[in-house]
Amino acid sequence: MTQRLSRRAALRLIGGASATALLAACGSSAAPAAAPASQATTTSVSKTTSATTSQAASTAASQTTSAATSQAASSSTVSAAASPSSSSADPTSVIKLPQTGVKLPTDKVTFHWVDSGDSKVVFFTAFFKMYQQAHPNITMQYDGLPWVEIGKIVPIGVQNGNAPDVFQVPQGIPTAQAVKEGWVQPIEDIVPNFQQWKAAFPPNSFFEGITTFNGKVYTFPRSTSKRTSNLIFYNVDQMQRAGYDPAAKPFTWDDFRAAAKKITQQGNGQYFGFITGGNQTGKWGSTVSGLAQVAGAKAGTGDVNWQTGEFTYTSDEYLAAIDLLLALKSDNSVFPGSLSINEADARSRTAQGAATMVLAGEFCSALWVRDNPDFKFNVAAPPITGSGPHNLAYDIGANHQWLYAKSKVPAVAGDIFYYLGTEEGQKEWVTVTNGSDPAAYPQANQQADIDPRTRQCYTLYDQFLYLNPMPVVRNPDVTQVLLERKAIHPDFGTVVQGIYTGQLKDPKAAMKDVQDRTEAELERAIKVAQGKGAKVSRDDWKFPDWDPSQDYGQEKYKK
Repeated sequence: MTQRLSRRAALRLIGGASATALLAACGSSAAPAAAPASQATTTSVSKTTSATTSQAASTAASQTTSAATSQAASSSTVSAAASPSSSSADPTSVIKLPQTGVKLPTDKVTFHWVDSGDSKVVFFTAFFKMYQQAHPNITMQYDGLPWVEIGKIVPIGVQNGNAPDVFQVPQGIPTAQAVKEGWVQPIEDIVPNFQQWKAAFPPNSFFEGITTFNGKVYTFPRSTSKRTSNLIFYNVDQMQRAGYDPAAKPFTWDDFRAAAKKITQQGNGQYFGFITGGNQTGKWGSTVSGLAQVAGAKAGTGDVNWQTGEFTYTSDEYLAAIDLLLALKSDNSVFPGSLSINEADARSRTAQGAATMVLAGEFCSALWVRDNPDFKFNVAAPPITGSGPHNLAYDIGANHQWLYAKSKVPAVAGDIFYYLGTEEGQKEWVTVTNGSDPAAYPQANQQADIDPRTRQCYTLYDQFLYLNPMPVVRNPDVTQVLLERKAIHPDFGTVVQGIYTGQLKDPKAAMKDVQDRTEAELERAIKVAQGKGAKVSRDDWKFPDWDPSQDYGQEKYKK
């Protein structure tokens, strides 16, 4: 079992430079800087034209904090032929359209697909163009939108009876709510050879309350959540100049701090040891959570110790992770503009030579290969300390797509879902996107033609990441609590940002405040759900048999 890392020991590991600041009185909460803009991509593939007209979309990327501000983002309509690719492979030479035997419409119809864009744009612009060429009577409309736009378009479409045929459920809306309110429909009758198709998925792909509701399957994991944004991506030349190689010898926290300091000194104002997307409060939270977990914190997704069901913000490991960030700041090892940039900016500036190390995930490798082909970089494990176990937590599945309950062309969705849920289809997905969204099938990730550094990310994920318990799987009534539970303000990431900027002077007091408010909100939501008839209690968040170094799979729930 885990040995806890004492706070005093942690301070010895990272140095005492920040100790004085940690004893000061609590100040006011920090307000985060503006959230980054996201770009919306709309592709309407026409039989007679290779490009459609441009249109504008006003968007805002939001943070989960009341103080967050937003800035406008533009939207452009692109042709499938003009779509960017993060892989050297020609998508049309990789993608093989499905031959499922589904009886598709023969009259002229339009099929509308909406998702959150990013690497999905690379694949789907090519896929939908090919699909329409094979089925000229079916006009394929694809919209890759920022989440804030999905949060507007989908609910309005459902209300008006004209939602996209396939969409992602907006963030902040529990999928159980979408099911309960009739937004979506099961896919068992529209995916051909459904039982055989479902059985081919890896273990722990389908869970009641996640993909399945009242015994009916509504969606499937198109990719995996077995990933983290806490791997070290670094400039090889700058790192070697400082005499370090984290890929050969994994960094401890001591190494991470020492390397950042030495690199900054060698950079002499031209580049710095570490950079982060500091205007995104969520990044502060995920960084501290990741560092704390690999330091041995008994914490899973949601920052919960699943053995006790309690939140972990006041644990020694979380406080030590904050101390490490403060130590990097005190050493002047952090890129000085970090508080005004987002994660994408941090990755871009690293590739441009302004900083040596950035914490990110496999998407960083895919983007750098595409946008900075001459950049010499590598990837290494997250910095670790203590006796461990050095584990990170993840929940089931990712990129769930849902079929609109009133779709007039469900057969088209079934045809596409079948392909996307096969090992071959997922291998082609990973190849086209250069692995920026790993497949649910491990063998698809292994077989895909991708950059070796992206493949190394997958190897590190297998070493560090383990599936969490999920209360909603064990007790479906937990869904009612999720519907009632509200975000707290300021949240964990915002408070960490405030500690880093110095607006909050006492990290321990600030973390206790976050923990107390989070616990109180969960208790409140449980009581409200109970009052509405839900058979749920605080014990539903307790899994005494949880071991952070093992997957909490289907067999655990059966016990």
